[in-house]
Amino acid sequence: MSQTDFPAAFLWGAATSAHQVEGGNVNSDWWDFEHDPRTAARESSGDAIDHYHRYAEDFALLASLGHNAHRLSVEWARIQPAPGEFSRAAIDHYRRVLTALADTGMTAFVTLHHFTLPRWFAAAGGWLAPDAVDVFADYCHRVAAELGDLMPYVCTVNEPQMVALHGYLEGYHPPGITNPTLWKRAGRVLLNAHHAAVRAVHHAAPRSRAGLAVNLPLLAPIRDDDACHAFHRLMRHEIVDLYLDGLTGPDRGDWLGVQYYRKQWVDPASPTFFAEPPPGHRLTQMGWATYPDGLRKVLHRAAETGLPLYVTENGIATADDTERVDYLHTHVAALAQARAEGVDVRGYLHWSAFDNFEWSEGYRPTFGLIAVGEDFTRVPKPSAHAFAAIAKTGRIPLL
Repeated sequence: MSQTDFPAAFLWGAATSAHQVEGGNVNSDWWDFEHDPRTAARESSGDAIDHYHRYAEDFALLASLGHNAHRLSVEWARIQPAPGEFSRAAIDHYRRVLTALADTGMTAFVTLHHFTLPRWFAAAGGWLAPDAVDVFADYCHRVAAELGDLMPYVCTVNEPQMVALHGYLEGYHPPGITNPTLWKRAGRVLLNAHHAAVRAVHHAAPRSRAGLAVNLPLLAPIRDDDACHAFHRLMRHEIVDLYLDGLTGPDRGDWLGVQYYRKQWVDPASPTFFAEPPPGHRLTQMGWATYPDGLRKVLHRAAETGLPLYVTENGIATADDTERVDYLHTHVAALAQARAEGVDVRGYLHWSAFDNFEWSEGYRPTFGLIAVGEDFTRVPKPSAHAFAAIAKTGRIPLL
């Protein structure tokens, strides 16, 4: 074993999101997107992994694997099925879910918006509607008032940059728009929505600590020329700096979630604004280039906010679990190095706990520490046990 130690209070766990694991989220914009043959979606989420009914056994399994924290989301489309209408049954369901999680001893990180919107909110214009921020804040206030005693950590918005980029520029996620002006507008609305959500959570549940979860790819220019470097600066501003530098004022939040997967190259000559990874890089099932030291670098950038940091997502889509073990070890080592260099990182939540529905890519990419059979059987992979060894000892193997 190495001498790289993490403190006893460090949080170790994995993450899910409601739509990706619960199943049957029929009142959401994503359900419509999946069933529209004109969209990028490959297949329906369907029953997902039936976590909606199997949450208690899933939490017990994760706790048995050494996890002392877990990130999950509550589903806005279930909780607020119509404007101004909140479902008592859905709120009571999530109280049972969060109580079962607390009973395992795991610390809850609860995401209020993880990509999905209620169908009615999307139909009214989604994040571009004039009252979008107020509507979201009302939802956040209701959830915090009802469930705040079971939500020690609240994540307001998951990856606002990706909601804007995928939904409003690439058309890869709902609402399927490809507009460079609306992309930027949506991103700024989502940043405002975070601030409004922090106010709502702090008002309704003063003991809950609210934070934003940002996706921070390590961006690089694909060519060494002036135009490419200038474009790199522009894209870095829109995907990274806008959100980190925007965390100011009394409603900026109490912590920051960092989500890192890859190094990504930008190209002004590309219709997608991004380039394929250069030859020689190991690629995942998603076509992403793995680069462990990128996690250390983006943690240093995130630390400039002055907020305590938690890695709220980090993982790899691969059918070869030995790759996942290596990815886990090398990225946790990069995290340990960042901590040794003075970065205040207090937890690591792997993506994902289970193989699950991966949005427009469907079920093909497998990110999970735990496999799920067609009969919903849960089977921990070797990577789940490798992670358990780190979580239980606070040490990582020598690399």
